[in-house]
Amino acid sequence: MNFSEVFKLSSLLCKFSPDGKYLASCVQYRLVVRDANTLQIHQLYSCLDQIQHIEWSADSLFILCALYKRGLVQVWSLEQPEWHCKIDEGSAGLVASCWSPDGRHILNTTEFHLRITVWSLCTKSVSYIKYPKACQQGESLRGITFTRDGRYLALAERRDCKDYVSILVCSDWQLLRHFDTDTQDLAGIEWAPNGCVLAAWDACLEYKILLYSLDGRLLSTFCAYEWSLGIKSVAWSPSSQFLAVGSYDGKVRILNHVTWKMITEFGHPTTINNPKIVVYKEAEKSPPLVLGRLAFPPPRAAAGPLSSTESKYEVASVPVSLQTLKPAADRANPRIGVGALAFSPDSCFLATRSDSVPTAVWIWDIQKLRLLAVLEQLSAVRCFQWDPRQARLAICTGGSQVYLWSPAGCVSVQVPGEGDFQVLSLCWHLSGDSLALLSKDHFCLCFLETEQGVGTAFGQRADHT
Repeated sequence: MNFSEVFKLSSLLCKFSPDGKYLASCVQYRLVVRDANTLQIHQLYSCLDQIQHIEWSADSLFILCALYKRGLVQVWSLEQPEWHCKIDEGSAGLVASCWSPDGRHILNTTEFHLRITVWSLCTKSVSYIKYPKACQQGESLRGITFTRDGRYLALAERRDCKDYVSILVCSDWQLLRHFDTDTQDLAGIEWAPNGCVLAAWDACLEYKILLYSLDGRLLSTFCAYEWSLGIKSVAWSPSSQFLAVGSYDGKVRILNHVTWKMITEFGHPTTINNPKIVVYKEAEKSPPLVLGRLAFPPPRAAAGPLSSTESKYEVASVPVSLQTLKPAADRANPRIGVGALAFSPDSCFLATRSDSVPTAVWIWDIQKLRLLAVLEQLSAVRCFQWDPRQARLAICTGGSQVYLWSPAGCVSVQVPGEGDFQVLSLCWHLSGDSLALLSKDHFCLCFLETEQGVGTAFGQRADHT
């Protein structure tokens, strides 16, 4: 495993292009596009103000920069650097912006979710979609979802104090289906990867998830319990065979695609007793000291690197008690329930995090429907993401390490460099051969060794921006 040098970054804005050739990053108002292998600068663009959001078009030919504070979107072309586009929403404001799957239309959501404006880069025409519902969770828009083939758009709506879903054809933005949902407060919608089924779920005050066909027919309704906080997270398996529903009761329920009934539920107990479950505990590892080469007391220059503590994994013997967090009962959005879940690309494994056990990642075997491994970290887990090509999970906790798990085992890797590089987020390259590690003000690339060798950027210096 090798690392590139460190580059400047703003607001964790760093994304690989869909074709894997480029890496875009932001430094305040500047957009830097680098070669994903050599990290040499390919293009450098300057926006009118600080960038809050970036997104590649599906064909990797364009990249949009959203300047929410100004209500602006600027679009840049990689093939024609002199070409650019500016979209000004004016007094309507801007809270979200995204590409359509064809990479030639941009969907802007105005302030207070009054409407969605569809801008065409080819014809310069404008279309409007009324009554979009505010279903935003962090950076992701949970109220708008495209089928993977790019043919259809499903949109959550709120009109006349009721929830609706509209399905539009992306080729001409004409309405295909419009139907109401039996929800009190629709919290999100998401297409299955095969584009045949749409999942819609209620807000946390009521446990309800509904499954619709492409023509708007209600296929099934699932409710696990009543009179308690309900759904917190939802994820489809890449095969579209399973739908995982994480709940505030600390359980994940797996629905099957044939009957849409629950086939199993996974709890998150604080004590692991089963000897078949492998529990990896992160432990501090002090760097070895070579006698005769260290002055006592050490000079300030030598004290810096030695003070950064490395870590390793140890296999714990059962029973193992996990550290739990007692939620504040008098505050909104309590730290309980399954807050994050993700399937591996082969749909064989499911990774979850229970917010009441924030330092642990749970790995479930979907084929055998059982808990396979638990990774207990020294700090709270901030982010985890699967390798797009294989069952390999990358984890970060806000420290100077990145953690990798696979069925063969797991490893803790120290990020080299001067100072303390705190990994707050990460994202995989399309090939799975490299990993972008993001801190508050910097980013670097981690190249994983393959049979063909390692990435070419290791050891090569690129221009700082």
